[in-house]
Amino acid sequence: MTRQEIREKFLKFFEEREHKIIPSSSLLPNDPSVLFTTAGMQQFKPYYTNQADAMRDFGSLNAASIQKCVRTSDIDEVGDERHLTFFEMLGNFSFGGYFKKEAIAYAHEFITKEMGLKIDYVSVFGGENPSTSSGQVIPADDESEQIWKSLDPNIVVKKFGRADNFWGPTGEEGPCGPTTEIYVNPSTDGSGQAVEIWNIVFNQYYCRPPSREASEGQARLEKLASPGIDTGMGLERLAMVSQKVPTVFEADLLKPILTLTPSGLEMRVKRIIADHSRAIAFMIADGIRPSNKEQGYVLRRLMRRIITYNFIAKTDITLMHDIFAKILEIYGNYYKELNADLIINEFERENEKFQQTLKHGLRELEKTENIDAVSAFRLYESFGLPYEIIKELGGIKTSALSRESFDAKFKEHQEKSRASSEKKFGGHGLVLDTGELKAGNEEELKKVTGLHTATHLLQAALRKLLGDEITQAGSDITAERLRFDFSFPRKLTPEEIKSVEDEVNGAIKADYAVTRQAMSYEEALKTGALHFFKAKYPDSVDVYSIGTDNMTFSKEFCGGPHVTHTGEIGRFKITKEEAVSAGVRRIRATIE
Repeated sequence: MTRQEIREKFLKFFEEREHKIIPSSSLLPNDPSVLFTTAGMQQFKPYYTNQADAMRDFGSLNAASIQKCVRTSDIDEVGDERHLTFFEMLGNFSFGGYFKKEAIAYAHEFITKEMGLKIDYVSVFGGENPSTSSGQVIPADDESEQIWKSLDPNIVVKKFGRADNFWGPTGEEGPCGPTTEIYVNPSTDGSGQAVEIWNIVFNQYYCRPPSREASEGQARLEKLASPGIDTGMGLERLAMVSQKVPTVFEADLLKPILTLTPSGLEMRVKRIIADHSRAIAFMIADGIRPSNKEQGYVLRRLMRRIITYNFIAKTDITLMHDIFAKILEIYGNYYKELNADLIINEFERENEKFQQTLKHGLRELEKTENIDAVSAFRLYESFGLPYEIIKELGGIKTSALSRESFDAKFKEHQEKSRASSEKKFGGHGLVLDTGELKAGNEEELKKVTGLHTATHLLQAALRKLLGDEITQAGSDITAERLRFDFSFPRKLTPEEIKSVEDEVNGAIKADYAVTRQAMSYEEALKTGALHFFKAKYPDSVDVYSIGTDNMTFSKEFCGGPHVTHTGEIGRFKITKEEAVSAGVRRIRATIE
């Protein structure tokens, strides 16, 4: 059964049983407790707690959907036969309309009759005694076992504990309850390992966190007046068992993408590229853009992982165009928000931004002897190499490096950044009267550093294109933009603004080295380094040069901070050019 046939069969099955079909919600959830939409039930949370009225909104107490999802907890596992970052979740939901008997009957009928599959076994909740986390007896779900047996006396029922068959918050407030799971063997001869394809949650309890007065400090479970149903079935896994293939990557949702990945790569890497490409496409379609925080950080992490693998394999990165086009072919009819041109453009921008720092980072990785958390974090901070790439390409040199130690170093750095958030950086180092800036965290400091170096490139570009008579008249930098004032008698034309912008981006793309040299003030003057004439400099100054051994693009007196290579800056964009006073112009610009 093809992917589209499965989708249509699922939705038709539940629509005929008086379920309102609800479109997939965005990957950007309304729930602030999670980065992404991770399950079909997330958009329905208010209906389980009576904060919203299903009858008013849907005209029914029952709903069904096919939800696009992203889960980041399994990124390190992607590459094996089953773990995925992006997936589609088929689900049926009830907010007081029906409960266990109907939910199990629906599942049994759909799997065995509609899909024509044989259930290998099912699992149910086996109960919990008072010595465990909830502090109270939670009875075994004998009712579900009896319902299964009534539908098929020969069905195998296995009983598991809280970790496997109880869904909901542990010690936190919210609806929760026992689950029953359906396992199907994907192999034609039954020799393979059964795969869990459907999880049915019975929201029959509400978890109350311990009160401040409670001596035991344990959460309590209370029975809900209107219990609900929440189910989830991965489309990829269902396609796998339906099409009798051993892995999700060989079913028709992923195989066409996998086929397009570079042939010289090992299967694990090919699977990572196929999986991450889907996630990237859907994240961009939902408005996420690569950045250094939250959802944007995850997107950038996935993009850069693919870029690195293509770089190592010396593969033409334009191969990704074909992969994204194939994703649109597979999903475009169902998810109209997908736009191949938009996805390719965003990927290309990130690729261009990362390529130069990647080269330097891999060179530095090769030179580093033993890679521990400290050296790994330095490679991440300086060159953008993620933990996964360092661990993978470092080989035996990374035997002492673990995800836990790397994360601990990352957290330590964040805490230091917060502690020093009151440290003030002048808008242009030693420049006077340009205002002051506070870098409140690592992300802001990194952005400010790139913008600061960009001001040097901007001044050099202005002088090169408009004449050496241009001199700096002040500057100011925030985490969002740079502001650069310079002497010039007239307004710049749109063509001149574009030329200046292109010149700066050319220097960024060239990935020039940024070097610092300490020298006396008099010696620095003799080098011809630019400086702000209104400033009073100390006897010893730092001169920052940007360029190559044979060509200097920029040389200025400065107190830092700066990037190590211009390729780290990102794309430079002039947002405004205006007059400040007679003979003084101002440019505002950003980097992306």
